[in-house]
Amino acid sequence: MATTAANGTDSSRLHQTFPVLSDTEIARIARFGTVQQFARGARLFTAGETGPGMFVLLKGVVAVTQRDGLGHVVPIVRQGPGEFLAEVGQLSGRPALVDGHADEDVEALLVSPAQLRALLVAEADLGERITRALILRRVALIESGASGPVLIGQPQSPDMARLENFLRRNGYPYHLVDAAQDPDAAALLAQYGTCKLLAVCPDGSVLVNPSDDALARCLGMVDTAERNELYDVAVVGAGPAGLATAVYAASEGLRVIVLDCRAFGGQAGASARIENYLGFPTGISGQALAGRAFVQAQKFGVEMLIPAKVASLDCSRENALESLAVTLADGRTIHARTVVIASGARYRRPDVPRLAEFEGRGVWYWASAIEAKICAQQEVALVGGGNSAGQAAVFLSRHAAKVNVLVRGPSLAASMSRYLIDRIEATPNISLQPHTELVRLHGGSDEGLTGATWRCHTSGNEHDCAARNIFLFVGAEPETSWLEGCGVAVDKHGFVLTGDAASRGFPARPSAALESSVPGVFAVGDVRSGSVKRVGGAIGEGAAAVALIHQHLSQASAVA
Repeated sequence: MATTAANGTDSSRLHQTFPVLSDTEIARIARFGTVQQFARGARLFTAGETGPGMFVLLKGVVAVTQRDGLGHVVPIVRQGPGEFLAEVGQLSGRPALVDGHADEDVEALLVSPAQLRALLVAEADLGERITRALILRRVALIESGASGPVLIGQPQSPDMARLENFLRRNGYPYHLVDAAQDPDAAALLAQYGTCKLLAVCPDGSVLVNPSDDALARCLGMVDTAERNELYDVAVVGAGPAGLATAVYAASEGLRVIVLDCRAFGGQAGASARIENYLGFPTGISGQALAGRAFVQAQKFGVEMLIPAKVASLDCSRENALESLAVTLADGRTIHARTVVIASGARYRRPDVPRLAEFEGRGVWYWASAIEAKICAQQEVALVGGGNSAGQAAVFLSRHAAKVNVLVRGPSLAASMSRYLIDRIEATPNISLQPHTELVRLHGGSDEGLTGATWRCHTSGNEHDCAARNIFLFVGAEPETSWLEGCGVAVDKHGFVLTGDAASRGFPARPSAALESSVPGVFAVGDVRSGSVKRVGGAIGEGAAAVALIHQHLSQASAVA
């Protein structure tokens, strides 16, 4: 049967998105699944409900549609014998994003999420084709903008930007509806009085101006189940270092869970383009790189709890055989034999009056497509002189009328890669302001940020700018407050000490290269004292930590 798609999928990759399996390939898959029968009209999966896994069609036709919380239904594809139904969320048994019902009597091979992961690992060449299709289908759903939750409100509002950014950073599709343009949306918004933003989940639940966590729970992105099992490795932080640790550890048979309070990718995930990462001569966006690692980790069976905020680490065990305890903000506890600190660093908040008042309302610590859309054809200011600041400046220059780059020093040479400096110098609408700092913000609670003032140190002159969007990429503060009280040694700036610097006691207990002062607790990436603060370095540390984890676990077993 020929596949017909109605979601705008590019024809050049259509065969990769919806491949047809041969009889031989289906036979190879059969040992991983069970045969299921569905009568005409029956639902195989429903948007918003936990997906059963991947279906390989043996007989009959299934129609796949996407439906939003307002009742709009859009056809995606009709699939027949030899085709399979799933997208990347089924690697971990997440709720389905689309509906699938039998157009006629159907016989299908159902491969559960656990068996799907086993299939992708055992059948490498076939697994590559399936994995590529799963990823491309998620990308198509994101690009279509017609599935997932419906966000109703003003497209340019700060809260809308916050939710859009959260969903995009997590690779989750959504449907944005301008209440001023859609009568149904306006009517629903009116039911909630003075509410300015609604989120309608696929199951019909309506949330009023929800937090990121509330929206994630409604979508089934994160569960509330107790985790009573013992993990070999608990990784706190899903940036490049944490994801690398998870991929290598899980691929070597360790049981791994990853925790992050917001999204996978960390600071790198917000980079518009990384051009000095080995193997990508034309560059790759931080989101794309992190997204691939995120899928790769799930393929090897890593459990992901995102968003899930870690509150504390309890290191008070009597011996190496006992578990470490990671307590979440919601009260749950994760027990693990080892813990990897990969919580990274956040951009420093400059000492500027009223800064907190405008965070998320004109003051941003990242620059994604959402913020670029908000500041289209406007003058903006960006504070910072590192590579992340340079990548953001170049990216924003393609959308904003003018980008003012404020740096305290005389130039960018001390902290930015040469290729970025050259690009900034060659971009006519980027204006470098050396010896300059941000001193005041202007605006109110209703209108948000309306402008800013910066001062030149050398001349003392101040400049007022009507920039309604300010981007801050200043320094780095380690995310280590959750380690207080557990005995993990940090340097004077709060970064985690490892190796010789972390050795303690008399005689001193030698720590492995990436091990902290607490046995079995390791640190990788930006959070580690002395790290190089580069994506490549973070990934290398994540990989290296796994060898040390194996060593620690084997020593603990030997003692037993």
